[in-house]
Formats: sequence, structure tokens, C-alpha cells
Amino acid sequence: MVDGSQALAPPEVPDVARILRANRRALARLMAVRLLIAGLLVAVPVVISRVTGVNSFFLVLPIPVGVGVFILTVYRALYGTRVSRCARVLRHYPLEFHPRVLKKREQWTEYGNVFAVRVTTRGQHGAPLMLAVNADGRRRWPEGVEESGAWLAGDLPFGGVLVVPGSNAMLFLKPADWDKTARKREEADAERLATAQRAKLTRRTKYTVTMRSRAL
Repeated sequence: MVDGSQALAPPEVPDVARILRANRRALARLMAVRLLIAGLLVAVPVVISRVTGVNSFFLVLPIPVGVGVFILTVYRALYGTRVSRCARVLRHYPLEFHPRVLKKREQWTEYGNVFAVRVTTRGQHGAPLMLAVNADGRRRWPEGVEESGAWLAGDLPFGGVLVVPGSNAMLFLKPADWDKTARKREEADAERLATAQRAKLTRRTKYTVTMRSRAL
């Protein structure tokens, strides 16, 4: 029989370097697949046209689609991925285990799915609602996080990184309502503020960069 202290013991601390490498590889694969699709949509009609001598509307139609896929891929690579920002946060904050992570809702955006989550701490109340996006650009919510909890690096009124135990899932977090959490940031001592500044979490995240203005 497992006693209470063992049951509440946090899982093994994840290897941050390994998780960052895995997320970079996943991001590279995602971008490579999308660029390959874009290249094929443009190149195949051109090759077919030159080989067969046929010029038709239906043969040319995939070309603008391929160009659109390429533009959207570059757009998402610039604004919809967060691996580098997560790496910066993880350099300045230790990981702390939180046994309860609740997903409230999610919204599709062109940058990736945005999740509204609440990361609670035992014995504390008033955890702010956070917006979370997968660091590697994928859209799915990590399986099992609500049952297993997650490791948090950061300072919730400023933002942070959520790492899911037993997987490579990593999410970048920012307060859902930046103005509502302003008082908690103002109450932060000099050390907390300096750490947040080094991690570049003191900047207000513009929705036009992270997610749509109508998201959530």
C-alpha cells in the first residue's frame, strides 16, 4: 500500500536540455513538412506542364496554394513558435512541480491553438488565468497533464513555461489578462523583477504576435 507522502511525491525532474532539443527537432520537422508540401504544390504543376505541354487553369491552380502554404509557414515560424523564449525562461527559473493544471478552454488561431489554463498551487488561492501555446507549434493539448500535473518555470503574474512530466510537451505561458495581474507584478520585490527582466517576461505580450486579438 502506498502511503500519502509517497502518493503526493512529484515525478522525476525533467531533463530541460533534452526537452528543448526534442522541441527544436519537432519544430524543424513541422516546418520541413510544410515547406515540402509548398514546394511540391509549386513544382509539380510546372514540371507536368513542361513535360506534357499542357497549360490549363486546373494545372496552374495548385501554384498559388503552394505559395500561400509557404507564406503561412514562414509567418508561423516567426510568430507562432516559442522554443527560444521557453529556453530563455528555463535559464533563469528553476522548475517547480504543480499537481493541478486545469484547461478551461481553447481557441484555434493562425499561430496555433491557444489554451486558457489555470496552474494552481496547494495552499494558495487566486491563481491567474493563463494563456498557453505549444512551444513547437503543434496544436494539440498535451495528454495527461490534468491528471499528472506539470513542472512550472517562471512567475505566473509575468509568465513562464509549463513542462509536462513523461513527455516532451512544453508550453509558453502569459497572463490571460495582463492589466488584471498588474498589481501582482507591482508588488514583486527587486529580485523577482530582475529575474523576470532577464527572462524577458516583463514585456506585455501583444496578441498580434502571440495569438489573435479575439482569442479566448
